[in-house]
Amino acid sequence: MLKGKKIVLGVSGGIAVYKAVELLRLYVKAGADVFVIMTKNAQEFVTPLTFQTLSGNPVHTELFDLFQEKEIGHISLADRADLFVLAPATANLIGKVAGGIADDLLTTTIMATKAPVLFVPAMNVNMWENPLYRQNEEKLKSVGYQVMEPALGMLACGWEGKGKLPDPADILAETERLLHPRDLAGETVLVTAGPTREEIDPVRYISNYSSGKMGYAIARAAFLRGARVVLISGPTCLVPPCGLEFHRVGSAREMQQVVRQFADEASILIKAAAVADYRPAQASLRKIKKEQTDNLQLTLEKNPDILAELGQNKGKRLLIGFAAETDDLLENAARKLRDKNLDLIVANDVTEAGAGFDVDTNVVRFLFADGSREALPQMSKDEVAHALLDRIKRLKEQRNN
Repeated sequence: MLKGKKIVLGVSGGIAVYKAVELLRLYVKAGADVFVIMTKNAQEFVTPLTFQTLSGNPVHTELFDLFQEKEIGHISLADRADLFVLAPATANLIGKVAGGIADDLLTTTIMATKAPVLFVPAMNVNMWENPLYRQNEEKLKSVGYQVMEPALGMLACGWEGKGKLPDPADILAETERLLHPRDLAGETVLVTAGPTREEIDPVRYISNYSSGKMGYAIARAAFLRGARVVLISGPTCLVPPCGLEFHRVGSAREMQQVVRQFADEASILIKAAAVADYRPAQASLRKIKKEQTDNLQLTLEKNPDILAELGQNKGKRLLIGFAAETDDLLENAARKLRDKNLDLIVANDVTEAGAGFDVDTNVVRFLFADGSREALPQMSKDEVAHALLDRIKRLKEQRNN
């Protein structure tokens, strides 16, 4: 996503500078070419040598240094950038830029660039809540600058509240979003992901092997492409992608309720969750002791078919389902596509190497409502997610035309 992109990372003086080092490492790992500008105060916390070693590029600190013959530093940096990221962005830096002050290399370069600029604030909670600071931040937003919300937690000064620099992984995700074509802007994408759990007693349940990785990858990709994303997830160990609307559920019936709540707002519905087909007809309120019976028998009843319900009330929305099969993959997927009134179904054979549960790759086939089919090679789940969204975008364009 960031391969070959040129990012100018502006680092101003605050204790969160150490997190900027980790952010730089993530950018480099993602293939970006990073040029660091440090303020004088930032150098009190971390030396320029650290950033230079990790970036492989000279670190820029002085306004009047010519780092290449016939080039003025702040103009050259401003012109070459695909994106400016200010992390950490102190209240002082934000105040100066909001006031049009350009008295050092960093503020001068910001003023000179036409690239997108992302401010990532980090400061004491009282500073962040100060009305003067709030006005400065709103002023930046009003002229087109992007500003991330600081994280909530214990601050270095001992206070607790908003003001922490967001996790570097979240800043990386926001960077990818800003640099990615926003071809799904204006769409609301509802994604379900993960398994459901159907309670037997307070310590046992029926579930499946779904990890949620495919659904989370789709939600992340749709967000990068500018959509409003609502992710409804069963129990997983995954961290929800930053910036989207997230709702965690347990059982199939809980998932059905939340899907109903948001379905009418969505223009694209992607049901990647592995919803349990059955649930115990009667869950025990107490733990079932093995001493009570030698042969425990469970009576199961069907769970609601959320996908079929959506298909019956689809309207103008696009509806996409998944078929994880072990036998007769294409036949079973085609039947599900037809019976559930889907526009597209993503089929995979979970017994195939690289296509099973809880792995980072997938091997899928796309089956479309018009009868066409497409087989993809083994890809990462992030790549599959973008491939799926490419096909969904094409379906939207065909419908609009």
